[in-house]
Amino acid sequence: MGISPVQVMLRFIAGFLPALLFFGAIMDLAGTAKADNPVIQTLYSADPAPLVLNNRVYLFTGHDEDGSKTFNMRDWRLYSSADMANWQDHGVIMNLATFSWASERAWAGQVIPRNGKFYYYVPVQQKNGAMAIGVAVSDSVTGPYRDALGKPLVANNEIDPTVYIDDNGQAYLYWGNPNLWYAKLNQDMVSISGSPVQVALTTAGFGGRRSGANARATSFEEGPWIYKRNNLWYLVYAANCCSEDIRYSTGPSITGPWTYRGVIMATAGASFTNHPAVLDFNGSSYFFYHNGALPGGGGYTRSVAVEKFNYNSDGTIPTIATTTSGSPMIGTLSPYVRQEAETIAFSSGLKTETCSEGGMAVSFINNNDYIKVKGVAFGTTGAKSLSARVASAGSGGKIEVRLGSTTGTLVGTCTVAGTGSWTTWATVTCPISGAKGTQDLFFRFTGSGSDTLFTFNWWMFE
Repeated sequence: MGISPVQVMLRFIAGFLPALLFFGAIMDLAGTAKADNPVIQTLYSADPAPLVLNNRVYLFTGHDEDGSKTFNMRDWRLYSSADMANWQDHGVIMNLATFSWASERAWAGQVIPRNGKFYYYVPVQQKNGAMAIGVAVSDSVTGPYRDALGKPLVANNEIDPTVYIDDNGQAYLYWGNPNLWYAKLNQDMVSISGSPVQVALTTAGFGGRRSGANARATSFEEGPWIYKRNNLWYLVYAANCCSEDIRYSTGPSITGPWTYRGVIMATAGASFTNHPAVLDFNGSSYFFYHNGALPGGGGYTRSVAVEKFNYNSDGTIPTIATTTSGSPMIGTLSPYVRQEAETIAFSSGLKTETCSEGGMAVSFINNNDYIKVKGVAFGTTGAKSLSARVASAGSGGKIEVRLGSTTGTLVGTCTVAGTGSWTTWATVTCPISGAKGTQDLFFRFTGSGSDTLFTFNWWMFE
């Protein structure tokens, strides 16, 4: 089927304006070949919550709507990576409509697996205006997630749940702003054992608040993230609003007592909030956070980023600086198997949307937009051809295949003709010459006019 006039207008507005904004400003941000932070560029993202499953990192995020002047957040998104450089977009996995009792504020949550299912704990605003913690459940890490209770799990007008299962099998839920709470979860993960416990916020446990910050007893603000390493418990949190930095405390058990350890990430960037997550993957440690580094970014239009780090020999966490380079890549990516077009190390101008063939697709592609795919292993023989799955209700355009940067070596060009609609797909193939070794691959899109050129589902080299 074709596309309606309303959809044409929406594509023009959503495609043309972001292209002007994102391309020029991202070029200024860090250069086409080097910038891999923030890790998501097709929308504004916040509140990272990573999970390792089957040798892959699944990164759950919130979503700041374009142009927001407040915390305008309506859904939760999911991305995944096997190499910490190229992130596949899995789209919307849950939204406010999942919770019939919620009105707005799809804020910071976390997913944990248990009993063959995945449990997603999130703060939302109830229809009575108060904040509450809900829990959703799915049979798959990629969703869809459904409300497990039809009501809040806990409702004390506080936010930002983090969840962990202790070695003895007891699950704990922490959350809080302005206070800090924890509760034991029953084996079913959707009910609480006993009553929530309020943590005593002392300067010995959480440090003092800096001069001039809003009046609270300690530096703790919000966004707790709890985990265990080498028999020591870590509680990482946003501190000293506003603007926030990231600090942490440690303890001998999941319930403390807590000892304040200091600053992990100083206040930096355009966002006055930050939100931490810490993860070990493939033998290395990673620190996730958010900033306002994308074009148009700020306190209500944030972006998730990640840095690799090493613990000090005594188990303390070093001070971590924000970078535009992000974490190094693990391994390489094969171009000789089908790769989703929405698997991206960095991009400019374009968006993603649900694909009529299933999954996601790269959309709203305009002239001079691009996708970077990092560490593509073409081998010694090299690629001979590229196949790309595309659709276009317009006149199409071209896919320039370049190495190293958007102006790097041109190894092929695929011509995309109009297919008649955005849901009529065709596979185009073009010859490739000179693509050898391991390279950063750039798909640069060109075409006349200011409207969307085409939509891009997947690609594969031969």
